[in-house]
Amino acid sequence: MSTILFLMVPSFSMIAFASAVETLRLANRAMNNHAYRWKVLSGDGRPVIASNGIPVAADGAYADLAGATAAIVCSGTDVQTFEHRDLIAKLRTLATRGVALGALCTGSYVLARAGLLDGHRCTIHWENFDAFREEFPDLSVTQELFEIDKLRFTCAGGTAAIDMMLSLVSKQKGQEVAAMVTDQLIHHRMRDAHERQRMELRARLGVAHPKLISVVSEMERCIEQPLSCADLADGVDLSTRQLERLFRKYIGDAPTRYYLGLRLDRARHLLLQTSMPILSVGLACGFVSASHFSKCYSEHFARTPSQERRNPRRDDRGSKQE
Repeated sequence: MSTILFLMVPSFSMIAFASAVETLRLANRAMNNHAYRWKVLSGDGRPVIASNGIPVAADGAYADLAGATAAIVCSGTDVQTFEHRDLIAKLRTLATRGVALGALCTGSYVLARAGLLDGHRCTIHWENFDAFREEFPDLSVTQELFEIDKLRFTCAGGTAAIDMMLSLVSKQKGQEVAAMVTDQLIHHRMRDAHERQRMELRARLGVAHPKLISVVSEMERCIEQPLSCADLADGVDLSTRQLERLFRKYIGDAPTRYYLGLRLDRARHLLLQTSMPILSVGLACGFVSASHFSKCYSEHFARTPSQERRNPRRDDRGSKQE
């Protein structure tokens, strides 16, 4: 029997947690036994609240480590704002015992803080990727759906938790069991680790014009050193006027304004997810000075970068969290 500890961090991702647990439950059902058992642990043994405002009861505190064959850190929004000292200590204890350690969504941040991802490939949710790479530049972080590397396993969160757990079940209990669980989940197929986290750009934009797709892709790639409108147009063999007409027709905005929005969105992620100085955030997003960055940010988000960092809005939470 495998005993898996789910180590819960406040504001954890409910969908990632449920996806992982349900995969294990259905594996037990498929095998008609209790090959997997799990315990939910919080810092103090009390219920922990997910990012959607729903509390989940805990079976005990982080200290209740007895019998663990694997432990998974479950977190979500604002992971970098919490004090993880006790959790990190317990994770290091588990590591010395040879326990496999995993992470859902932003749980990779906690494992990285503990120094337990050194020498291992890992992944994290795409929204946190840039900030994670800035804070832990020496780690081998990818944008895969999930990574399983020796005794470490991490996933991007969301339904990627299903695919990671299915892969583990397949390795441990066989492909037939994993296939039965996939059917029960109505998941259609087990996705490979190397499949992309995000939808293809054409699906996200809702357009299929190849030159527009190519330009937006180049914008997303060149955030720190933005390209001029003329350079972007030259790259797809258009004039700047033609490029502007293309953006107006399909996106409803000028290419310069759309590009600025991409850079400011990246800046907001870095402000909220890292401790980088505000000037460094601005420079990383292509702004030449703190004043220029602050002006553009204020016009776009109706607040300054320093206000964003001191008192971030929680747009993704329900009323229970407000």
